[in-house]
Amino acid sequence: MSNSSSINEFLLLALSDTWQLQLLHFLLFLGIYLAALLGNGLIITAVACDHHLHTPMYFFLLNLSILDLGTISTIVPKSMANSLRDTRAISYSACAAQVFFFFFLIAAEYCLLTVMAYDRFVAICRPLHYGTIMGSRACIQMAAAAWASGFLNALLHTGNTFSIPLCQGNTVDQFFCEVPQILKLSCSDSYLREVGLIVVSLCFSLGCFIFIVVSYVQIFSAVLRIPSEQGRHKAFSMCLPHLAVVSLCVSTAMFAYLKPPSISSPALDLVVAVLYSVVPPTVNPLIYSMRNRELKEALKKLVQLVLFQQQ
Repeated sequence: MSNSSSINEFLLLALSDTWQLQLLHFLLFLGIYLAALLGNGLIITAVACDHHLHTPMYFFLLNLSILDLGTISTIVPKSMANSLRDTRAISYSACAAQVFFFFFLIAAEYCLLTVMAYDRFVAICRPLHYGTIMGSRACIQMAAAAWASGFLNALLHTGNTFSIPLCQGNTVDQFFCEVPQILKLSCSDSYLREVGLIVVSLCFSLGCFIFIVVSYVQIFSAVLRIPSEQGRHKAFSMCLPHLAVVSLCVSTAMFAYLKPPSISSPALDLVVAVLYSVVPPTVNPLIYSMRNRELKEALKKLVQLVLFQQQ
């Protein structure tokens, strides 16, 4: 193939060669997808319906759950459908759409996690000014900025990636259209523009990560000065889930895009891709609800209400 204009479709990675293993892959991804839909759907409904949760922290959590639902819905259903139909094909336009929405949602989620770290910092280190700093208008503006940043990031990466001539075939060694795998199909040095754009994005991500780390250093310093054990426990219960989510997202995504070619292999690339694209949207609801008493009570009320209506 001389260039990308002659490519009508891409061939994704075949996770198995036998129908039985393909069916197992379908059932495994179906279970993960349903768990993500249920967990994030419950959080969205609980936050939207319970007026006690109409606070900045839960407003950002609602946005995070929407982004998680979008992320996993962008890549998992197509992989499931391919396994069920015993095919590897994805159209050129569908692949471009996958890249766009994946970058959009992942970048917006990372920006939102940075905003959530700032929210926790203000709540614990500047409690007397919390209502003023984190007013409803400010929260909406910060959430909108996170979504807009993700959109701009996706627009740049998608436009740049699919303007690069592709002459190394059309086989993508991943279960979804991942930019590093598409770049392997490029001609000569034409991929360097997108590599440079990825480096810029990673530098921005590193800046956000440093901001999060500095925020949490100050947060934990303030928490350790709280005299009551109950107060420290409440502060940690608000911060530790967010820190766990940030650590999971950042570590896996950084490894996926920065690992040296010498340790790259199809099996390792697949595991890392699952860790940063499929696992976080599934486990985030569990992480946030495990240590959050208010959210657990709201979810309990929601489940009881649904069961009562069914009776």
